[in-house]
Amino acid sequence: MTPEVETTVGYGLLAEGAAEIGVALDAAQLERFERYFHEILKWSSRINLTSVTEWESVQITHFLDSLTVALAVPSGRMFSGRLLDVGSGAGFPGVPLKIAFPHLQVTLIESRGKKAAFLRRLAEALDVELDVRAGRAESLAHRPDLRGQFDLVASRAVGSLSVLAELCLPFCRIGGMVIAQKKGNVDEELGKAEYATEAVGGRWKRIEEVHSSLLDAGRLLVLVEKVRPTPARYPRRPGVPAKRPL
Repeated sequence: MTPEVETTVGYGLLAEGAAEIGVALDAAQLERFERYFHEILKWSSRINLTSVTEWESVQITHFLDSLTVALAVPSGRMFSGRLLDVGSGAGFPGVPLKIAFPHLQVTLIESRGKKAAFLRRLAEALDVELDVRAGRAESLAHRPDLRGQFDLVASRAVGSLSVLAELCLPFCRIGGMVIAQKKGNVDEELGKAEYATEAVGGRWKRIEEVHSSLLDAGRLLVLVEKVRPTPARYPRRPGVPAKRPL
C-alpha cells in the first residue's frame, strides 16, 4: 500500500537551513521539494529508497544535506556548469542541487534499474531536466560522452576516498573537482587515498567544514581537483575498485 500524507508542515526547516548556508529558495522551488518528497513516498512501497520518510526529517537529512555541496564552490561559479552525481540512489545530492540551481546541468548515475526508473519518473514529476544513466560508474566512465566532461562530480554514497577517487575523477574535466560528502575525522582516510588520487589524475584541494545549526556536527566536504588526464586503464572493471582499492 502506498503511504499517504495528508498535509505537510510547511517548508520552514528547509528554507531556514538553506538560507543559513547561503542558498536562497523561492516558493516555486520549495513546492518542488514537497513534490519530491511525495514521489519518494509513492515509490517507497516498490523500492527501498530511504528509511527516512518523515517530512521534517527529509527536509534536513536529505534535502538540506544535499544542498551543502554548494559550499564547496565560490558563490555562483558552478551553477551553470555540468554536475555528475555518482551513485545517486534517490537523487541525492544531484536533484536538490538541480532544484536550487535550475541552470545547472545534472547527470545522475545509478546502477540499480528500479532506482534509475524512479529518477526518470522524478524528472517528469518535478518538470526538471535530468540525464539519468543506469549502469556502473566503472563502465560508464569509459564512455567518451561522459569521460572528462564534468565540472563537478559529487558523491554522497558510502565509500572510502580511495574508491571514490577512482570512480569519480575519470568523469572530471581538467580543472574540474570531485566533492565527497563525509563525516568525522578523515585524516587517516586521506592518507590512504593519496596514491589513488594521484594515480587517476587528481590532487587534494581542501576540506570544507559544513556549519549548520540544523545538521549534525562533523560534516565535511572533501574536495579533489582534476589536474591531469586519467590513464585509460582507470577505473578498473566493475567491483575491482571496492575489492582492491589503489
